[in-house]
Amino acid sequence: MENQIVICMGSSCFARGNEKNLRLIEEYLEKNHLEASVKLSGSCCEGRCSQGPNIVINGECFSGVDQEILIDLLNSKIK
Repeated sequence: MENQIVICMGSSCFARGNEKNLRLIEEYLEKNHLEASVKLSGSCCEGRCSQGPNIVINGECFSGVDQEILIDLLNSKIK
């Protein structure tokens, strides 16, 4: 089964840290050889701007994602 990660690239989420989160996800996927089993895409807005940065992993939306939370999410939701 393919995992899916959708990272919000709206201006609010992007400014709040999803630019760095995107790089971290790409590095994580490469380091763990998961590029082929994870579909990574972006969205214009997840509709939760005030709670951002927002990332959707396998249909579940996570808000206020910083780099420390992101690594924990990737470890628990992907693989």
